[in-house]
Amino acid sequence: MPILNVSSLGVGSLTNLCFHSQNIANDSITSSCSLSYVSYNFTNNNNINLLNLYRKSGINRYPIQAAPTNASSEAQIDENLDDSTLSLEPPRPIRRPADWEAAKKYKETGSIYEGRVEGFNNGGLLIRFYSLVGFLPFPQLSPSYSSEEPNKTIQQIARGLIGSVIYMKVIEVDEDSKKLIFSEKEATWSKYSEKIKEGDIFEARVGVVEDYGAFLNLRFPDGKYHLTGLVHVSEVSWDYVQDVRDVLRVGDVVRVKIVNIDREKSRITLSIRQLEEDPLFETLDKVIPQDGTSPDSTGTSENFDIQPLPGLEEIFKELLEEEGISDVRIRRQGFEKRVVSQDLQLWLSNAPAIDNQYILLARAGRQVQEIQMTTSLDQEGIKKALQRVLERVP
Repeated sequence: MPILNVSSLGVGSLTNLCFHSQNIANDSITSSCSLSYVSYNFTNNNNINLLNLYRKSGINRYPIQAAPTNASSEAQIDENLDDSTLSLEPPRPIRRPADWEAAKKYKETGSIYEGRVEGFNNGGLLIRFYSLVGFLPFPQLSPSYSSEEPNKTIQQIARGLIGSVIYMKVIEVDEDSKKLIFSEKEATWSKYSEKIKEGDIFEARVGVVEDYGAFLNLRFPDGKYHLTGLVHVSEVSWDYVQDVRDVLRVGDVVRVKIVNIDREKSRITLSIRQLEEDPLFETLDKVIPQDGTSPDSTGTSENFDIQPLPGLEEIFKELLEEEGISDVRIRRQGFEKRVVSQDLQLWLSNAPAIDNQYILLARAGRQVQEIQMTTSLDQEGIKKALQRVLERVP
């Protein structure tokens, strides 16, 4: 029988008392106790000083749990209680206006709240906030749970969290519609986003795969997966990827590089391919041999009939407008065996300059063109010039 301490409760508060059941011996949580409550309208003539409880077999419509209390004041069961007087509706606790104001303050300030998990439903966790019960949707949970226990369903994970205290932020408050929404992800971001920077390399576990890319959970030095980032389909591989699911599956562990952090929107952009050498650098001499001839290549340094890739001609004109650049021309071209991207890509080769002549590479689809630029600029100056030009060219 649940043990309740009622000695300090005013009679008027009993109508709004919400019970929980818990195994006092081992402090473990259970919902096996089918406990109903009785609501009385007390008047001055009533002389009731006992809490009437009724345990009825088979009633478990509202699984609730109870905290242990002092066993010295044991609630009594009224054996003469008629079933017709039972109230089977769930209790409706008073929602204090001050608690709604407190929730609004948490949202405005972005403060961290330590909330106790009261239960869960199909959509998320139920969180106690003073006299209120808020909601933490499953997508707003930290990625650490699913990453550390990938074989568990979200319902199994939620069941294991009942009774625990987790850190969260209030992300939505609406007193009129009685809506109070929490996010553990936002609280985790506040703590761990300051510990990462662009260029950092992480081990990551694939959490969700979409048509446009995959969401990966980053593993921190403590072994926990605290933050999630997105690898766009274009950053999965140097090879052309039509379907991300052909390359990545949920649960896969890969190495990723952080390429962008949007701290205002709490977003991390990741790349897998930037941790690998571009295959073009390794095979450039095979694609475009030094003598300018190969079964897959056409044109030499003396051939001016090569048609620039779409968009290159306008870029050449703009480059010649830049101070320090006197000549830009295509030397030769070749064709790769695979498609890396259909979009035009342009970059500066690492080859050393000879007589103020630098090499640029342009690629679109399978086609690769080697461009010779004559300039008095150094490599850093060329990169800045290219950046300005690409900003001007649509």
